[in-house]
Amino acid sequence: MKYVWTLVTFSFALVTTVNAADSPIAKPQIVSLPVGKVLYFGNSITLHGPAPKIGWTGNWGMAASAEEKDFVHLLTADIAKASGVQPEIKVCNIATFERGYDTFDLEKGFKKELDFQADLVIVAIGENVTAPATDEAKAAFAEAFAQMLSALQQHGNPVIFVRSSFWPNSTKDGIMRQASADAGATFIDISKLGYDKSNAASSERKFEHAGVAAHPGDKGMRAIADAIFAAIREKAGLAKK
Repeated sequence: MKYVWTLVTFSFALVTTVNAADSPIAKPQIVSLPVGKVLYFGNSITLHGPAPKIGWTGNWGMAASAEEKDFVHLLTADIAKASGVQPEIKVCNIATFERGYDTFDLEKGFKKELDFQADLVIVAIGENVTAPATDEAKAAFAEAFAQMLSALQQHGNPVIFVRSSFWPNSTKDGIMRQASADAGATFIDISKLGYDKSNAASSERKFEHAGVAAHPGDKGMRAIADAIFAAIREKAGLAKK
């Protein structure tokens, strides 16, 4: 979708942090899975600041109808309910990495995020990466993505979950799947969600900008959160619902 690439150029290094409530529990867990500090690495679907020119006035995951209805806040609420403690979260739009992964300085560009020392990392990118058409381009993206996962693992040794693109692309998703397997991260295939038009925001309300409308709406955001939380539950050793 060409309009998607135009849309996300409005997203640059957005970061929000929510501090955990005071709790006597030093390391909140779901069974034995630490979830006290959760880092979200995403793009406009994860976090997008106000962009009135394209009809977007929110400061959360585009195009949920409210902050609490984007997948980040839905998933965080699920984690809090399962662990009994509100986790500390850091939410980052890393579209700059997606568009320039071949020259991106991970240690410098992600210093604050790496210093966060997350227990759990949710990687939700891919939509802004130009689909690699040559073997050289595929290798470059694979190496950059693998290096990003490695950098995350070297700062806090978090449990990492990587979801596929909401707008599916077999080449990009295949590269992320393999890199996740090599790194011991959990890959979550959500490709079926993007094929279902009822998950798009355009099915729920009218938007002036086609790119905004193509983002997941409230139904799509809930579906993304559910898919990731199911993987978290499975990793923690809980039975499937």
